[in-house]
Amino acid sequence: MSTHEDRLKALRAQLVRDKLDGFVVPLTDEHMSEYVGAYAQRLAWLTGFQGSAGSAVVLPEEAAIFVDGRYTLQVREQVDGAHWQYESVPQTSVAAWLGEHVPAGGRIGYDPWLHTRAWVKAASEALAERGAELVAVDTNPVDAVWPDRPAPSDARLVVHEDRHAGRSAAEKRQAMADWLAAKHADAAVLSALDSLAWTFNIRGKDVDRTPVALAYAIVHADATADLYVAPEKIDEAVVKHLGNAVRVQPRADFADALAGFAGKTVVADPERAVAAIFEALEAGGAQVLALRDPAVLPKAVKNPVEITGHKAAQARDGAALSRFLHWIAVEAPRGGVDELGAAAKLEAFRKETGLLEDLSFDTISGAGPNGAVVHYRVEEKTNRRIEKGSLYLVDSGGQYRDGTTDVTRTIAIGTPSDEMKHRFTLVLKGHIALARAQFPQGTRGGQLDVLARQFLWAEGLDYAHGTGHGVGSFLSVHEGPQRIATFAGGDEPLQAGMILSNEPGYYKTGEYGIRIENLVLVEPREVTGAEREMLGFETLTFAPIDRNAIAADLLTGAERAWLDAYHAKVMEVVGPQLEGAALDWLKAACAPL
Repeated sequence: MSTHEDRLKALRAQLVRDKLDGFVVPLTDEHMSEYVGAYAQRLAWLTGFQGSAGSAVVLPEEAAIFVDGRYTLQVREQVDGAHWQYESVPQTSVAAWLGEHVPAGGRIGYDPWLHTRAWVKAASEALAERGAELVAVDTNPVDAVWPDRPAPSDARLVVHEDRHAGRSAAEKRQAMADWLAAKHADAAVLSALDSLAWTFNIRGKDVDRTPVALAYAIVHADATADLYVAPEKIDEAVVKHLGNAVRVQPRADFADALAGFAGKTVVADPERAVAAIFEALEAGGAQVLALRDPAVLPKAVKNPVEITGHKAAQARDGAALSRFLHWIAVEAPRGGVDELGAAAKLEAFRKETGLLEDLSFDTISGAGPNGAVVHYRVEEKTNRRIEKGSLYLVDSGGQYRDGTTDVTRTIAIGTPSDEMKHRFTLVLKGHIALARAQFPQGTRGGQLDVLARQFLWAEGLDYAHGTGHGVGSFLSVHEGPQRIATFAGGDEPLQAGMILSNEPGYYKTGEYGIRIENLVLVEPREVTGAEREMLGFETLTFAPIDRNAIAADLLTGAERAWLDAYHAKVMEVVGPQLEGAALDWLKAACAPL
């Protein structure tokens, strides 16, 4: 089917055959992943939307697509407004929209392997008010009309060595067994792909940019486990690594296995395990404890080996980025560089390290007005030349065996306008305020978010995304549960060992975007006279922040001191890795303000 209009028509015809009055299409897979394999890209196939968060509803006469503030511009560029209504979350929700638009007595289909139980409950209640019902489907109707749908990846699993993991898989399973005993539970279902990768010290290539493998697991109270994975994805090295305490089962047997816990207590995560898992467990007679996946918090709190590895990855990545920043400073003002070319050059510098496994996400390479699209993804039809007098925003990262990186720099090409410098500096002030923060143990990310926004707010400005997300260890570039945000999960207490991003921004639609992002490590802080245990942030990312875009008179003495100290550290970490013209450029870029 050549057009998205054709695909929408085909889906509506399939819904008629399935005796449904509508269907909900989320952007996720059966593991509630943010980034999904090609086989699960149903929303993109149907609508054309390429973002990493969203969902759609198709009714007989109307259809709507739901995205958050990061994708307000992108969804309008990629999805045809003649066929789709644009809806913003959290201002509205799929459930609320259905409650207003579904025909009385309608039957709205959903795939129980793609939604949480909480979503099912909310949608069912909204539909009930209209005398309509939510209907679980056995076969996803999108799959029925997607003729060339890719097969799931058959890439083999690889061992993530203890020298990178810092703890053996056996130790992690034993810790889970102890946790299960404390909860008086017999087993825990692990369905989040990064939880599986972390727990078993395995990695995979089943999702672009995220080194995970398609699998499920059930960890038992005796520290044994069943790992459900396609048999062709396992080789002898992985079998040996997993050991006798891990039974490898076909992935296709997972759903049936959930019926085998009659009279037992099983933990399933209400945020990460889909509704079908809860339903199968309960149908089989299990008592289900809705608790957070026991891998989530220990995965987020990095151990000393992971922290050391991450710092090594950051030093290597910072040098690659600095080489790129030197290159762009020389080449872009000459007028021969475009967004695609710049992204390719940056990837080439990372590959020159010899240790790059993959990018950690598709590089956001946004020139001028494209930089105002928060999660912009460059392609041939949107590709812009990077021009003098503009701002160029590049958000990128690498996957290395010892760490995952994520960094954004905004670069003034030629001479920026006074407004650009002013707003860049407001963003920088917010970045510095968060980087310098000290806070008592128990502080949540949502309590710190205002530090980064305060200078923008003072002038009636803001940005429509969180200020910080967690980052994995050769895992997901977006990792929970920690966040620095006033919405969607900013209530997790920060703990020493967590890694987060610090990335305030500002976006002027149609003109430019600004974001400054470093990764930071939560660390204990000794504060003279303190009456509480205190924490702060150690900055982990080292690459110059564009001095040419700064209105220096807006910075306080303390802010200047922070920036000068930061650039001195960049010279210490990155300088020894550069030479010649790149090193000369770095010295100038890191000179005291």
